[in-house]
Amino acid sequence: MRFTRFAALSLLLAPFFSTLPAQAATTLSVCTEASPEGFDVVQYNSLTTTNASADVLMNRLVEFDAQSGKLLPSLSESWSVSADGLIYDFKLRAGVKFHHTDYFNPTRDLTAEDVQFSFQRMLDPANPWHKVAQSGFPHAQSMQLPTLIKNIEAPDALTVRFTLNHPDSTFLATLSMGFASIYSAEYTAQLLKAGTPEKLNSQPIGTGPFVFKRFQKDAVVRYVANPDYFSGKPAVDALVYAITPDANVRLQKIRQNECQIALSPKPLDIQAASKDPQLKIEKTAAFMTAFVAINSQHPPLDKPEVRQAINLAFDKNSYLKAVFENTAENATGVYPPNTWSYAKDLPGYQHNQAKARELLAKAGIKDGFKTTIWTRPSGSLLNPNPSLGAQLLQADLAAVGIKAEIKVIEWGELIRRAKAGEHDLLFMGWAGDNGDPDNFLTPQFSCAAVTSGTNFARYCDQGLDKLISAGKATSDQAERSALYLKAQTQIQQQALWLPLAHPTAAALTRKDVQGYQVSPFGRQDFSHVTLK
Repeated sequence: MRFTRFAALSLLLAPFFSTLPAQAATTLSVCTEASPEGFDVVQYNSLTTTNASADVLMNRLVEFDAQSGKLLPSLSESWSVSADGLIYDFKLRAGVKFHHTDYFNPTRDLTAEDVQFSFQRMLDPANPWHKVAQSGFPHAQSMQLPTLIKNIEAPDALTVRFTLNHPDSTFLATLSMGFASIYSAEYTAQLLKAGTPEKLNSQPIGTGPFVFKRFQKDAVVRYVANPDYFSGKPAVDALVYAITPDANVRLQKIRQNECQIALSPKPLDIQAASKDPQLKIEKTAAFMTAFVAINSQHPPLDKPEVRQAINLAFDKNSYLKAVFENTAENATGVYPPNTWSYAKDLPGYQHNQAKARELLAKAGIKDGFKTTIWTRPSGSLLNPNPSLGAQLLQADLAAVGIKAEIKVIEWGELIRRAKAGEHDLLFMGWAGDNGDPDNFLTPQFSCAAVTSGTNFARYCDQGLDKLISAGKATSDQAERSALYLKAQTQIQQQALWLPLAHPTAAALTRKDVQGYQVSPFGRQDFSHVTLK
């Protein structure tokens, strides 16, 4: 909802001011589907949290531009890489301001000290902030940064040098991910001195286009425009995340202009919006995969034949029609077909319940077994109708003798418990951050990601690990592709996922919204949005 602020003038004075334009304060309200887990983004790996923290409050050394497919300067103005690929030098932008709030008044601009702190807290167990993160550092750990980064130095106040233990072709792109956001070393020192480090998760400070004001769980997040933003103050004066789990309610709110942007619309809502002259549909092919993770550590799911049987039992065509209204592409593998190194010749698993029963018998459980299906209560881009999807899977599994109980778990708790490996079958989705296939492989299938919790298949195999690591160690794309083809083959043969769909990323906006673009990676940028 937009609010207009007028100066209260007496009628007697009105003639003197009749030629002055009225000042209008604009508020951009965005209907989102769930509460963030917190605001200390390094501790979490859900897009919901990244959207509410990293995307609006923070910046990184570099940003990935989806339109051009290139890395762009952000907090760093430029960078250089040594010939051996081991040393990365970043020249920081001068004059970058941290947020001023009622709980923090910075006394200095961004320096190399802030960059050092932001990474050392994730990498160094001796850092006093390392143990503060109750959830650990899932992305940093799954991307294996503690073993990759040898040293972080500050040759001067505006220069940062990263020295790696070995070359990694994905390192620079990794720095554009939400967890690589840069924090204020001054603010975190203030919190430690006060004995309140936990406030970093509830009272965030960044350099981004918006400043945090207030969060009410399951209701609203409020921000105001950052007047000191280095790329210029956003066009809107305030930003509101109206947390609205029900997609139907999101559609209703945008129709009533209570929201100007509605995220994660259902396919039917997109159809309805296309007929409304007050609404626009913004969409793009998403770099995402919806899947059911199969916990390979839980018997009998530890047997490949059982996981294969689950893949064969599921009628995916019926699922895509019922849940995605045929708006998503059938997923047969880990990442979308437009990704380089995509294994187009791997057929996937075709619906075949007789074959599924044969495999269960081969695994010694011809009479089936009991298991659980975990899903979220409200829909999202990667799971538009969680209840229906879970019921369809439950019915298909029952047809081959697998009795699956559906457990509906609130999003924050679902993520937390799934990272701990408590699930059996888990409806999940993954979005890559910059188009690199490793965005799927390392966080979802490496041994390090089992420890950090983002590997929801809970599968650690040294052979697969070596393929993924070798792929990052070379910059030759053909060589990387060959290694990743082998990795995809193993993942499919082991049936670690039940791949579901590659959706189209979409959002609904009011006609007067200008400057908003849907990201294929699920990231959000409201810094250039205007309301006409």
